[in-house]
Amino acid sequence: MTKQTIKTPELSRRGFLKAGAAAGTATLLSGLFPGGVWAAGSDAPEKKEIKVGFIPLTDCSSVVMAATQKFDEKYGIKIIPSKEASWAAVRDKLVSGELDAAHVLYGLVYGVHLGIGGPKKDMAVLMTLNNNGQAITLSNQMKEKGATDGASLKKVVAASAPGTYTFAQTFPTGTHAMWLYYWLAANGIHPFQDVKSIVVPPPQMVANARVGNMHGYCVGEPWNQRAIVDNVGFTAVTTQDIWTDHPEKVLGTTGDWVAKNPNSARALTAAVLEASRWIDASIANRRTTAETVAARSYVNTDMDVILGRMLGRYENGLGKTWDDPNFMKFFNDGAVTFPYLSDGMWFLTQHRRWGLIDKDPDYLGVAKAVNRIDIYKQAATAAGVSLPKSEMRSSKLIDGVVWDGKDPAKYAGSFKVKV
Repeated sequence: MTKQTIKTPELSRRGFLKAGAAAGTATLLSGLFPGGVWAAGSDAPEKKEIKVGFIPLTDCSSVVMAATQKFDEKYGIKIIPSKEASWAAVRDKLVSGELDAAHVLYGLVYGVHLGIGGPKKDMAVLMTLNNNGQAITLSNQMKEKGATDGASLKKVVAASAPGTYTFAQTFPTGTHAMWLYYWLAANGIHPFQDVKSIVVPPPQMVANARVGNMHGYCVGEPWNQRAIVDNVGFTAVTTQDIWTDHPEKVLGTTGDWVAKNPNSARALTAAVLEASRWIDASIANRRTTAETVAARSYVNTDMDVILGRMLGRYENGLGKTWDDPNFMKFFNDGAVTFPYLSDGMWFLTQHRRWGLIDKDPDYLGVAKAVNRIDIYKQAATAAGVSLPKSEMRSSKLIDGVVWDGKDPAKYAGSFKVKV
């Protein structure tokens, strides 16, 4: 790995130092850590070995590659990836401190921060790990009934008693629950009144669909493509068709951990940022990533099941194939990785919409507390990653509704289908 030239001195925990203010000191101390990134003394990582949990999903890739490609060493830390069985286990181990950080559902972090979906604890989002790359799978049984997309599913559901059909997601406050509910509602299907909703860990989705425990599910890759390969189901919609470039997994931890280990938090974020950039840099790097994460110690599936959709080569299991320009992104010049306040706020609006919280929270205040943009900016400076012009962004979702974060309470209450 080539040694990186640092354009700005490393940042103290008080925030940004102006360029050149400590250039002499930074240069003097540049040899103390591999790559010359971290200064000595108070800027050194407080904790050198950092245990980072992950669930077997393609979008754990940047955490895994930060460790296996040794981007962590450059920042004076060692990332120890820890394979977990379920999102509930990730939640519990973050809260207890058994994990330092994790590849985790965006909405799970916010749920814990507010005390829904588990114990209440101040949480932190250090960066976004990926955009896009999830999907909703329907079982082959639904195809036989004539349901192949949202409109035809609506007809099948409407023709049966409420609760006849069961759909699975991965965690009550998580991303997959929100994509599933949003898509069903956009097609006039109430996710709690018209159908049943259950929780199934991602690696168990295909097996549960095979034995008929549910008629459809929303999950991350490769478990949608795996259903096609195993002739269990087909892709009804991708999540990038629900919301192009939507936020997905984050690098999450607790507020306490960041307070005790601010330098380690910056080092961890910078290392994963470097891995994210490396993955997106070339097709060859994506192939190497697919080969790496397919191993038993990570996702534990055939490499080809991961690679196709990681390269944007999609099939839906109904005979359609296409190249999707909005496949899973890990970096996109820092647009993916920045922890936009509006992204965090969106999950809160959906928690409000579906009755997971009983009143409007301080949407912006919560997002500012959870999304540690201060840590991210410092890590981005160290890794040479550009920053967006705004901490908010605007998107149009599948139903034509625009989300820009400007009036979250109005947005949350504006949907026809809600609790």
